[in-house]
Amino acid sequence: MSRCTTTVIFFGCIFVYPILFLSSFVASFLTPTRHASNIVHCHHNNNHDTCRNKQTTTTIDSRRQSQSRITTTTSLQQSSRGQQEDIYSAVHRKEYEMKRLNAQHAALSDPIRMAMGYAQEGIERKRLAAALRRVYDDPDNVANPNYEPPVKTDAEIEEEDRLLASGLAAESTMRRGSFIADIKRKSSLSYPGEQFARYDDAGLVAEAMVRLGADVVFVNVDYHSYGGDIGELKSAVRAVRGVNDDAAVVMKDIVVDEIQLGLAKEAGADGILLIAGVLGPALENFLNLATVIGLETIVECHTYNEVRAALDALAQNIMVSNRDRITGELVPDQAVKLAGMFPGSGGPIVTIAGGGVETTDQMKKLLAVGYDGVVIGKTVMGSARAPEFIRTVRDRTMLPAEFSQWGLDDLEFDVDGNVMSGPKKNVPSADDQDAFM
Repeated sequence: MSRCTTTVIFFGCIFVYPILFLSSFVASFLTPTRHASNIVHCHHNNNHDTCRNKQTTTTIDSRRQSQSRITTTTSLQQSSRGQQEDIYSAVHRKEYEMKRLNAQHAALSDPIRMAMGYAQEGIERKRLAAALRRVYDDPDNVANPNYEPPVKTDAEIEEEDRLLASGLAAESTMRRGSFIADIKRKSSLSYPGEQFARYDDAGLVAEAMVRLGADVVFVNVDYHSYGGDIGELKSAVRAVRGVNDDAAVVMKDIVVDEIQLGLAKEAGADGILLIAGVLGPALENFLNLATVIGLETIVECHTYNEVRAALDALAQNIMVSNRDRITGELVPDQAVKLAGMFPGSGGPIVTIAGGGVETTDQMKKLLAVGYDGVVIGKTVMGSARAPEFIRTVRDRTMLPAEFSQWGLDDLEFDVDGNVMSGPKKNVPSADDQDAFM
């Protein structure tokens, strides 16, 4: 055999055999009897009708399984959409929203980043704590800018020394309660499916509440849970500033990310609400950042451990809620039971209470045990009773918190500290000055 013939055979093998192999390989896919499923059912079986029936049955079963999976997935999606959101779902949703928000405001020159990236310069006015204590309405409060220390005689100084030696605070004075309006259209976490009020702009509602006498307004900015947004917070700040420069505006949200502090600061809010049960060990970090950027805070608590955590984190303003955020359960006397954890009147910690308060008697009880203010939301939203609740708080004074256990809860005092004959109820005319006393 010549060298040329050998070369032709060699190259023929290289090109021909692969082509034959590929042809047979493709034919195996094109020939129906070569499918693995058919081989399993038809191997050593001469009855082709039986084979085709088995193949058809297998295809139908697979389609039924696929359809079953689709139906199950659809039903699960529908049930998840119809299921009421709890605090866990709300937190996960907010984390996802804040992740997107961080990406949108990632630039260092972004106004929100700048609001939370620079330390407070100088001394800014702190409206929130002052409004909760109503220091501007109390001429005897040392925090009042117009306060003038009284000139005391030697007998008065001696009496103060005697009281201090007995363990009594000589400077204990009558307290003034504050009213905090929680502005929201709904509360899907607490009252699922219920609509409290319908309004176009929370700023107009905040202005109306402040004109009626509210000291602080909470503006809810979570649309899914409360029906509000950050634009309404800015509107509320402008509206309240135009009516009363002493009233405070607080951003209420399910806070899970530090950028939300920047949102509150950039919007001009005086403070932000932090939920101890949501933030957990991160609460102290949020408090520190808020202090650095000049933003006041209110820490919402429900249990003893949450209050203790807020105190350990040096929270200045603490709200005790009767509503358990985790379970959604309303415990009517929870705030009353935890009132003893705080210092007495005029101490360094400002305390407020709320959650499910529906009557003026409940408000009076919370104030009597030592709280500086009461938060009312659903009861006054879209209700004609808002003036009644506001005046119930503002048109009276309370004994110092140290007297809360002396059995004097039934005594009520007017703004001058005089004992009132008793609260009037069912007075038809709202113009009566004593209607809500």
